[in-house]
Amino acid sequence: MAKVKYVVATLLIVGAAAAFFHQRIIAWLVLPPYIEWAAATESAGVAAGEPLNAQQLQLARDIGILQPERVRLVYVDEVPFPYHNLLLKTVGEALGFIGEGIINNAQVFGYSIYVRKDYQLTRPKLAHELVHVLQIERSDLAAVVSQHFADLARYGYDNSPLEVEAYKANSLYPEL
Repeated sequence: MAKVKYVVATLLIVGAAAAFFHQRIIAWLVLPPYIEWAAATESAGVAAGEPLNAQQLQLARDIGILQPERVRLVYVDEVPFPYHNLLLKTVGEALGFIGEGIINNAQVFGYSIYVRKDYQLTRPKLAHELVHVLQIERSDLAAVVSQHFADLARYGYDNSPLEVEAYKANSLYPEL
């Protein structure tokens, strides 16, 4: 019985150490280059994107965005990802952001919303993305990216608190 307790205790300690180490690797190696890339992607989107139209601006205001006039929609063939960085590419594949059969239809980088050209950005779907803009506006891009990575590891994508909040907007702001 004592051996079983020892083995269980050892496994718990090793598991906790691995989880701690995994989070530290992400924090030290993955987040800084991803945040730097995401900030540059936001800047490019703000410069190249289209401003929201009157209805979209009102939706952004209704959601609570303080500076909706800064939001830009950037229509692209493929939502960007830093494929050039092998570490980020590997982590993106491991977390299910990218990879075979995975299509990212829209993603927010600060005030820039990148949308695939063939994706129908309906009012509920835009509301979802605007909630992500609001989340970043309430804090900042680096903090939200850091939280999102930690939440993905802890809860998975569908149960991530940032996604849960955004998914509520899909039903709160239906098609008119």
